[in-house]
Amino acid sequence: MSFLRPLASIGLVAAVSLAPVAAQAHARLVSATPAAKSTVAAPRVVTLTFSDRVAPAFSSFDVVNAAGAKATVRTQVSQDGKTITGTLARPLAAGAYVVNWRIASTDGHRMTGSYDFTVR
Repeated sequence: MSFLRPLASIGLVAAVSLAPVAAQAHARLVSATPAAKSTVAAPRVVTLTFSDRVAPAFSSFDVVNAAGAKATVRTQVSQDGKTITGTLARPLAAGAYVVNWRIASTDGHRMTGSYDFTVR
């Protein structure tokens, strides 16, 4: 009977290692155009790419100037669910801007963030 105990331990280790694990990672911003802290010509499009899929109904962003006025932006999420593209109604005037983003990853976790860039 003593030889069964090590076999039972091996079986338990195998069962635990094969059990499904809930995802603990959340979507994070991996790139943006215009990039954070950059100085650019007036963009017509702002693009944010995340590490994981986002829920389109709960994911978007605003572009805000130094006076606090929001630019009109129409956003859409890419087919792969990782990129939000915002088309500006008109080119941005010269000045400082902040992109305030909010997303819900597919695991339901909501996140927010912001970054700034300058239009020359």
